[in-house]
Amino acid sequence: MAAPTSIAFIGGGNMAASLIGGLSDAGWTPGQVMVAEPDAERRRDLSDRFGVRTTADNSEAVQGAETVVLAVKPQILGTVAEALGPDLRGQTPLVISIAAGIPLAKLRGWLGTDGPLVRVMPNTPALVGAGVSALYADDDVSEQHRLTAQAIMQAAGEVVWVAKEAHMDIVTAVSGSGPAYFFLILEALEEAAVAEGLDRETARTLAVHTAGGAAALARDTGEPSAVLRSRVTSPGGTTARGLEALERGGLRTALMDAVAAAANRSRELGS
Repeated sequence: MAAPTSIAFIGGGNMAASLIGGLSDAGWTPGQVMVAEPDAERRRDLSDRFGVRTTADNSEAVQGAETVVLAVKPQILGTVAEALGPDLRGQTPLVISIAAGIPLAKLRGWLGTDGPLVRVMPNTPALVGAGVSALYADDDVSEQHRLTAQAIMQAAGEVVWVAKEAHMDIVTAVSGSGPAYFFLILEALEEAAVAEGLDRETARTLAVHTAGGAAALARDTGEPSAVLRSRVTSPGGTTARGLEALERGGLRTALMDAVAAAANRSRELGS
């Protein structure tokens, strides 16, 4: 798929920077990208790192853009979108929103446009090119626009499409909030190793690389997690004893409760 002639990022924060860096690595040229960012130091940094054009004016950034990525905090998206509406109504670019919890209907109302919209839920590992993003678009969004949105988000990692917008709340609870769950597990493993006598640096190295290796094994084999777990677990062995302790401690139930609680909170915020 050919890259869009021009793409405007509204907001130049960490997520936007990770996408711009990934697009650059994928062969997009700096001249294709314009970034609107109010912070002057941040603008200089983006220009120095990636060679992209920058501006403090959102309206200037979107002029002539075929794709607009709204990379601002959900709390200010309404204000930003309403101000951009008159500019976008005249040219109807593809608009991609990565603001968590904002339904497309609400965004469309703020923009006042019938143009194509795609909603995205990325996660923080995108900052190192290891993210996963869930995308949702209404049925009237063209296949070309879907491919464009997918190509942009693949610059930061894997991409999945969800069939219903309501599923974005579940995505938020699993992959959006999920890194924090794994960081908590890493923290606990490190603390446990230190308590058993290891130095902290060694404990961290073991925990981090074990987590990364397990994830890579699950990804590359494609086998169910339960199957992979059983292969590591010898009857009566050390892993079996450890898993028994985790089950007694309610780890499985706690994680399921965490996903349910986060999904419910996402629904509350979206309403």
